[in-house]
Amino acid sequence: MKLTVHQASKELNVSTDTIRRWDKKGLIKSIRSDHNYRLFDLEEIDRLNKKLNGVANDTNNYKILKSDKKTNYKVIELFAGAGGTSLGFENAGLNHVLLNEIDQNAAFTLRENFGNGANVICDDVSNLNFNKYKNIDVVQAGFPCQAFSYAGKSLGFEDTRGTLFFEFARCIKETKPKIAIGENVRGLLKHDDGKTLNTMVNILKDLGYKVQFKILKAQYLDVPQKRERLIILAIRDDLDIPFIFPKEKNYIVTVGEALENCPSSIGQEYPARKAEILKMVPEGGYWKDLPVEMQKEYMKASFYHTGGRTGMARRLSFDEPSLTLTCSPAQKQTERCHPKETRPLNVREYARIQTFPDSWDFKGSMTSQYKQIGNAVPVNLAFHIGSCVIEMLDQT
Repeated sequence: MKLTVHQASKELNVSTDTIRRWDKKGLIKSIRSDHNYRLFDLEEIDRLNKKLNGVANDTNNYKILKSDKKTNYKVIELFAGAGGTSLGFENAGLNHVLLNEIDQNAAFTLRENFGNGANVICDDVSNLNFNKYKNIDVVQAGFPCQAFSYAGKSLGFEDTRGTLFFEFARCIKETKPKIAIGENVRGLLKHDDGKTLNTMVNILKDLGYKVQFKILKAQYLDVPQKRERLIILAIRDDLDIPFIFPKEKNYIVTVGEALENCPSSIGQEYPARKAEILKMVPEGGYWKDLPVEMQKEYMKASFYHTGGRTGMARRLSFDEPSLTLTCSPAQKQTERCHPKETRPLNVREYARIQTFPDSWDFKGSMTSQYKQIGNAVPVNLAFHIGSCVIEMLDQT
């Protein structure tokens, strides 16, 4: 049952401010009515209300999603990193014939976990020739977003030369896959006033593809993390199949569920004084929960600035999804302190929140492992995308 905030408040005897706060924190999901009112799922709010008041059952919703069925569909993935998308796609039932990654440690991680049979090429993507993969099913790439050297000069495909999107487009041009998938950060929507994304879409259309894109919120797709990704789907013009994006769930997975029985591992540590200060921050709190004099000491010049400081001295909460993981859990602007213990999240906890299985072995230094995990697409998010790709391909 979908209700307005006032109707839900009356039904559950919860204040409207509480419901709005849960919505703002991403603990519940709202949709817009035809009249632009926020509507909420009554069962979802009731479930959260019971959970936060200790009435909910003991079911742990954290799991690594995996299909029992394997398809024959083949995938090329560029910029594969530590394998978040790769593993999610494999868990959905897809098969990789090529994984490309230039970072040596990440490539070692791929080889270690996918086995010697995986075709992992550790090289600059510009050195690869894709012609032998003509008419492959899927080409996927989480390309870094770079400014286009020639964007806006109407040079078509050449607009993107010198960028990693160009290599993604070149792979599509050489292989003519049925479906191409690009993944990036939400910020790409507004990069250069939207011109960057518009250039990408137009080039994919010039290459013979229909294109749609959508922001996916990982916290509603079985990931214990508030992470948004822009997914660009391209379908070859000669194929009459629909665009299918994952449908968000009406539940969340919390940090507490994700970290239950998490194995111990290496992890960063705080300097003594920083640990003393962060010990004063309550679960789910941040720098504003410190005494004013402590705020000034910790924040320094940032104390007098405005905006963009909610990640500073941030301690996570067991009852919520994590904030977006970065390449390091102890950066001052994007602190990711353990909910109870005064320390940064360790490597295995980082991996849990990105929905990597405990068996996934990250190679390289501790710093490299944090970077590989922080840069990854959450495995469960990729699973949902991969499942949609399979549903689309099944109609060809």
